[in-house]
Amino acid sequence: GAARAGPGAGAIAGGAASLATRFPQSFLQRFRLWADVLDPLLLLRPSEEIRSSRLSIQNNEKTLSEPIHSNQSSVHPDTDSVIPVLFRPPAFLPLSLPLVIVSSLQLPAKNAFLCQFVFHTYTTGFTLINGNGTTKAEEYSVQQKQVFCGLGAICYAAFIGAVPIFFMNRYTLKSPLTQLVVRKLLPAPLLGLMCAFTVAVVRSPEFENGIEVMDRNGKVVGISQKAGKKAVKETALSRAALFGTAFFLPAVFMYFVERANFAKTPRALASMRMMMITSVLAGMLPVSLSMFPQCGEIKRADLEPEILSSTEEAELFYNRGI
Repeated sequence: GAARAGPGAGAIAGGAASLATRFPQSFLQRFRLWADVLDPLLLLRPSEEIRSSRLSIQNNEKTLSEPIHSNQSSVHPDTDSVIPVLFRPPAFLPLSLPLVIVSSLQLPAKNAFLCQFVFHTYTTGFTLINGNGTTKAEEYSVQQKQVFCGLGAICYAAFIGAVPIFFMNRYTLKSPLTQLVVRKLLPAPLLGLMCAFTVAVVRSPEFENGIEVMDRNGKVVGISQKAGKKAVKETALSRAALFGTAFFLPAVFMYFVERANFAKTPRALASMRMMMITSVLAGMLPVSLSMFPQCGEIKRADLEPEILSSTEEAELFYNRGI
């Protein structure tokens, strides 16, 4: 079909500027940007200030190399709607950190399930609200499907997270090796895998129905399932890396601390564990968000035949989501 300007095109670019140069493409540039955007103090800014700042950026069309303004992290790039406070990027660390700490505790199976359920509920809600907003379907409401799929994914992920503890307690598997595997080694890959799973499920309409792809000038040239698959895959990998690492490194560190008998009291041990989880999660959050460009690129040759005939651009762009 003919190229057109989509609702997300100008929003992603912060104006009608070139998508290719508007977004930082090196890891270090993206890391510095996210370190600024994730400042929790940005949550204190009122919605009206965010909207006016957004409008000013779009109207002025600043220089192409200018990075995204911090206020733009509070606005969805596809819909231009202000994101609810609890699901803005600056709120992710303050809200997910306590859930990660509680989930890392050695709890009974029922309590572990509840903690995992709350954790996956928040992260899945964050994924749903910050995903690509250009997916459409004629037969059903995309958002309703995402909510129902998300609820199923949350229950499944929480169940899988609690299953090893349930079996260990049910069949009294108390050997040191079993304790090491179930309590220390298994939680990190299991949580990382389940986080990737919930991202893939709640954003499944993006690779089933496709997302908008744009040229360098922000003109929508088509709807691509392959771009949707790439966007979801990259987001799932970054989420798995974030929470898998946030569980794995503190567990390894605390294992050696306990072996060396460095912490003399349970309180000191718990404090060290909290400090370690906080440090790793705070450091890994901007790292995981910087793994892939927010304005994703995909080669024209990798797209569907109907898009190939719509443009001569060698590379096209899309909103990856968070």
